[in-house]
Amino acid sequence: MGPDSGRGSSLRKQAGLQGGARPGSQRWEGACVARGSFNPFETVSPWDHRYAVGQPHLYQVWRQYLSEAATLRYQLQVEAALVAGLEEMGVAPPGSGARVAEAAARVEAEAIAQEEARTRHSIRALVNCLAREAGADLAPWIHLGATSSDITETARSLQYRESLDRFLLPQLVALLEAWMALAEREAATPQIGRTHGQHAVPITFGFAIALYVERLGGRIEQLQAAREGLVGKLTGAVGAYNALSLLVEDPEELERRVLARLGLRPAPVASQILPPEPFADLFHALTSTFGVLANFADDMRHLQRSELGEVAEAVTAEQVGSSTMPHKRNPWNFEHVKSLWKVAMPRMITVYLDQISEHQRDLTNSASSRFLVELFVALSQAADRLTRLSRRLQVDRERMAANLERERPLWVAEPLYILLARHGHPEAHEVARRLAARVREEGGDLLQALEEARQRDPQLDQVAAALTPEERALLREPLRYQGRAEARARATVARWRARVAQWAIAPWREEVSPWSGLC
Repeated sequence: MGPDSGRGSSLRKQAGLQGGARPGSQRWEGACVARGSFNPFETVSPWDHRYAVGQPHLYQVWRQYLSEAATLRYQLQVEAALVAGLEEMGVAPPGSGARVAEAAARVEAEAIAQEEARTRHSIRALVNCLAREAGADLAPWIHLGATSSDITETARSLQYRESLDRFLLPQLVALLEAWMALAEREAATPQIGRTHGQHAVPITFGFAIALYVERLGGRIEQLQAAREGLVGKLTGAVGAYNALSLLVEDPEELERRVLARLGLRPAPVASQILPPEPFADLFHALTSTFGVLANFADDMRHLQRSELGEVAEAVTAEQVGSSTMPHKRNPWNFEHVKSLWKVAMPRMITVYLDQISEHQRDLTNSASSRFLVELFVALSQAADRLTRLSRRLQVDRERMAANLERERPLWVAEPLYILLARHGHPEAHEVARRLAARVREEGGDLLQALEEARQRDPQLDQVAAALTPEERALLREPLRYQGRAEARARATVARWRARVAQWAIAPWREEVSPWSGLC
């Protein structure tokens, strides 16, 4: 993520990337990028030079919670809560908690970066800066009894929780609502179902979308459960409260009070770091949620193929589909979502690898865990894009009807098989299969082929004669063969609307900036 150009803006710069210097020509000194001088096109990550430009309304949100400046802000918040807890337990002097909290709000990320260039230790740099800002009389109580991971691990839980609360869950609910509206609107729109990429039997387009409503709704609830599983710690260097036991008689009570100020519960037991499974549960929920979005995007991309043409992305008047083929109208937004998923999904492997930490802790998860916030960013962007696409999705009902009709003589084979079996034919499936094969090879209509076969097969003739008028009408008007697709679509939407109404998730505000998508 790029530097925060607002209050508390920061980023450690790498020598050679500014002022025309050669890469590696200077030693990194931790100096800040000057306010207002941030050039996204001189950054390395596409999140900065591509999507910060293309979707500034989202980037402004991401940096508030996921930037380096934001990470430091959460760590300072934990440090301030620790001093307040020590004050509450009678260790730190009265008023120290409030004063340290005020000092924490004044600490600049650039100052921490400069201090880290000297100390070569990120948390000690943060502590030194906070102590200088708070004053010498409060310095002894800052970070007292804590280890670095008490601060960083607890701050991660805060950061992830607020990212879920402030933008990601609201965005996913907005997408769910867009899908519910689409499923309801198209609940009765006939469409051919497809399995293995081949025509199967009829459904409705709304029923197809309702499945995604169900899947995404379930994932949102799983994310909420994972959110509740996030915990904190204040257990010291090996998790046994060694240092805190020298300060208070009941270090567990101190831990509870400090974490309560942050809205967190303590982990039941910890080493120098938190047990990694709650984080793994969260990232699994994020990754599997992204899988639902990628699957939807892939389905819509396929339905936009020239041979199918059942849906289309809305386009602007001047939008270009191809640099050489002016007629092209590509499903590039849906492809973009799938492409983002391909980047984000493997991050889950990193999470699994980070489950292993030797003894009470090693540092092999330090660099790897810094990249995990990108999963929040990628999922946020995908949700935002799909919400806008879904609201404006163009559904070609005539093309759906034409595709449905094109192989009607073949997919009638299933209801024919079921009805023949219901009336007692011992080889109903084989009869329907042979009739379908004949129609596929010779053309014609399955019902016509059935009538011809009845003349040669007395048993088939007897069973077919038992079909009721309603059953015969179904075979003649196969669009009626939709099962309960429409009803299930409407019921699914109604059920999830009721559940969404019970969620304590704030609405997503999208009016921050007009959307400008880049692939």
